[in-house]
Amino acid sequence: MNKYSVSLHGHPTSISLEAEYWEILTQIAKHNQQSVASLIRHIDDQRIADTNSGLSSAIRVFVLKTVLHASDGRNDYFRVKDDE
Repeated sequence: MNKYSVSLHGHPTSISLEAEYWEILTQIAKHNQQSVASLIRHIDDQRIADTNSGLSSAIRVFVLKTVLHASDGRNDYFRVKDDE
């Protein structure tokens, strides 16, 4: 578990995540040509609107859903590449 610092709406925030989740999160952000902080702000805004769960948990759920849906094209965030 690692701690990562980001600024959300002008406030410094610390997030505890496993390195694997952070790596996928950075890949998703890069794929969408946005900063990791921008992607986390989007997740944070959705989290507050939908469930008000913890931010680290919301990031994990976002990453998991994104990866699960990537192979069948059900999202615009990320696509899993075929090994063909």
